[in-house]
Amino acid sequence: MNREKLLNAAVILLLLAIPLWAHMTEEPFLITLATKVAILALAGVGLNIALGIGGLVSLGHAAFFGIGGYAMGILAVHAQNYEPLAEWPLLIEGTNQMPVIWLVAVVASALAALVIGALSLRTSGVYFIMITLAFGQMLYYFAISWSAYGGEDGLSIWVRNEFPGMNTLAPLQFFLICYAILCAALWFAARLARAPFGLALSAARQCEARVETVGITPYQLRLTAFVISGAITGLAGALFADLNRFVSPTMFSWHTSGEIMIFVIIGGVGRLFGPVIGAALFILLEHLLGGISDYWQIYLGGLLLIIVLYARGGVIGAISGREVAHD
Repeated sequence: MNREKLLNAAVILLLLAIPLWAHMTEEPFLITLATKVAILALAGVGLNIALGIGGLVSLGHAAFFGIGGYAMGILAVHAQNYEPLAEWPLLIEGTNQMPVIWLVAVVASALAALVIGALSLRTSGVYFIMITLAFGQMLYYFAISWSAYGGEDGLSIWVRNEFPGMNTLAPLQFFLICYAILCAALWFAARLARAPFGLALSAARQCEARVETVGITPYQLRLTAFVISGAITGLAGALFADLNRFVSPTMFSWHTSGEIMIFVIIGGVGRLFGPVIGAALFILLEHLLGGISDYWQIYLGGLLLIIVLYARGGVIGAISGREVAHD
């Protein structure tokens, strides 16, 4: 087992051990922080499929994060108020069941990623970055003006949604749900990277012309990766909304897109556990330095600068060396 695999195993075990310890010592705040790390890491895993394997620098992934959040918020509010979403031609009611909400969030985010990706992937480079950013901001301003669901003030959900057989209001049990989903997403990302699809996508990132000479269309590869990436990020958005029991247009903002990208860059672009380490460091800095100064992002910026200049493989690359990404 190489150093990167050892580091990955240590990170995923530490992420589980801290909440268990916090539960035994009655420190629910630490469990909430660990839950936030797991959810944000899940969003980073989604982006890492597009960015790390496909080389797609998207500044619009907050769009999928927000769609997942609003899917949860809208379904939950209608369930709590006993008001159907629609009565004609079909009766569509709200729900407070997490599995149903996750399915809606994933499908809605995937459809949005299909539309945004189909248009954005006709460009490349800085134009792709700006178009994805534009789509994210369009949805941000739409959410601000959507008065039926809180508009600029956002939408509060009074009671966390339900999962069969578990008490989601118990911090540890909700963490375990998020942790299990993160582990499943990491397993899926690892399998995807080693599958023929992942290898072809990686080859298209390295040399598009060579992929085309063997009859593979890079556009279709990238669009599929973008849709998968958006779907996973949307699921993270639904969990994040359930964690906070609140949805707001901020989930769509370019700041959110930037933060998700920072997780990936700090941990290591293309590294399987890069988003997990990146999200953990982000939450750690926010918690430790946020109480000292309102400008704690300056330190985050300094860390990001050091990593970009001196550790191109992120924290994982600096510790474990230059092993192949997703190994």
